[in-house]
Amino acid sequence: MHFVIMGAGALGILLAAHLSRAGHTVQLVARGARARALAEAGLEVRGLATFRARCTVLDDPSSPGETDVFINTVKTHDSAQALASLTRLQPRVAFSVQNGVVKEAELIERFGAAAVLGAMADFSGELEDDDAVLFTRNINLHLGELDGAPSARATEIATAIHDAGINARVATDIQSVIWSKFTGWVALFLMSVLTRRYTGQYLSDPDVALVVARIVRETALLPQSLGIPLQDISPMPVLGITSDTEAEAVTRVVGVGERMHANAPLHRLSALQDLLRGKRLELDQTVGYACREGARLGLAQPVLNTCHGIAAGINHGLG
Repeated sequence: MHFVIMGAGALGILLAAHLSRAGHTVQLVARGARARALAEAGLEVRGLATFRARCTVLDDPSSPGETDVFINTVKTHDSAQALASLTRLQPRVAFSVQNGVVKEAELIERFGAAAVLGAMADFSGELEDDDAVLFTRNINLHLGELDGAPSARATEIATAIHDAGINARVATDIQSVIWSKFTGWVALFLMSVLTRRYTGQYLSDPDVALVVARIVRETALLPQSLGIPLQDISPMPVLGITSDTEAEAVTRVVGVGERMHANAPLHRLSALQDLLRGKRLELDQTVGYACREGARLGLAQPVLNTCHGIAAGINHGLG
């Protein structure tokens, strides 16, 4: 298959390297010095898998034309500009592994609803100083039609990615999967930024776990108001957290932290990686969206809004 991948961060390189190694044609759209370095040295993965691969690296986003699959991996605050720069791209299928719940709408606006699959990425990596990627988690890339219909194309793409070495599956309930991740991810994002600790460390701390549980319960009011069912799916068991007593919810969160610390002790959310590098956080389009929608709907989200305000203050000092 022919893949065009926008963005040379951790997820973009993980996808490009695995798919290239598996024999697919991959064009990776990157920028400036980073594009030149990757074109010269190739792609390097360490951690859960260790290998090198090469693909075509493009620094001109107007270069790609027709392709089987387009994957958007850029940060949410760069997404609109990045999509607009793909002036010639005509994908048969497009999906995004970005965080948040507006990514599909952006792709629909650019490529049309018929081309877009829903996606939820539950695999992780960290970009190291020498441009290699440390592959830290490989749970699942979930793909599915937004209307829940059976999908041969989702199956074909998920199979190709899975066979290449990144776990992938087809989801017929992709809206629920996307919102279930987002509901838990908002709390992970905020606590990563506010504690600056590895994910397993802060989740297994009962004091932090209490804040996490409260943020999850407040964020869950959004999908609940939209009639979207939540489920217990990695990385956070949001259905249980929202259904249990607060004490039981804290116990669930601590359990997630203990398992994360045991299985992926070096996992850091991309938000913390950006913060430590002095880079602007993808806050407004994700956590900010949850706060704005909550205010519009009149939802009570005091802990979420307080933590968002602190994170926003931190973000104001970043580049």
